[in-house]
Amino acid sequence: MNTPYQDAQCVGQAAVRTTILGHAIDLLVTEGPAALTMRRIATRIGASTKVLYTMFGGKEGLADALYREGFARLRRAQQHVRGSDNPLAHLNDLAAAYRAHALAEPAYYRVMFEQAIPGYRPSVEALKAAENAFDTSVAAVQACIDSGVFRTGDAYEISKLFWAAAHGAVSLEIAGHFPPETAARRYDALMTALGQTFLAEQEQGKDKD
Repeated sequence: MNTPYQDAQCVGQAAVRTTILGHAIDLLVTEGPAALTMRRIATRIGASTKVLYTMFGGKEGLADALYREGFARLRRAQQHVRGSDNPLAHLNDLAAAYRAHALAEPAYYRVMFEQAIPGYRPSVEALKAAENAFDTSVAAVQACIDSGVFRTGDAYEISKLFWAAAHGAVSLEIAGHFPPETAARRYDALMTALGQTFLAEQEQGKDKD
């Protein structure tokens, strides 16, 4: 019977990397950060530690890979949201996808945002990958502005506000402060309320006053 490493080798290097990260994140979840060692992961997948050191350079490199993988998965989740003729509806769909992704992969979410690996600090490249994960959201906000749904503004900064609100609500839900029966309703209400602050009609209403 093949080891997870041998099975992944049959597919290719990308599969080997995915297998290593998958077992690493599982160890982090089930046994905590102390279990996240190169030797422990190598034993789990049936490979030598040399394989891990060659691919990641060490534990810091492995942590960086987990961080980047988390944002890569978030980016893919955002990109998979189907477009819409209604730019505001599309923006809301992206917000829903953000929450769904976070709840589906809470371990990666904690690596990305909650310093689940003590002492780890993202590299410059990892921070850039994190920033790029929100390109789709920025584009969606810009579409709301260009279509006249939102008043004129900085799409990047507005997108950051949506992210801050979404992250806060999701973090509370993952931590158990928002029970399942109310979490979705509160999240939707928060996203709707934030969106309304940027509606062009509100600015026009002020002008009439």
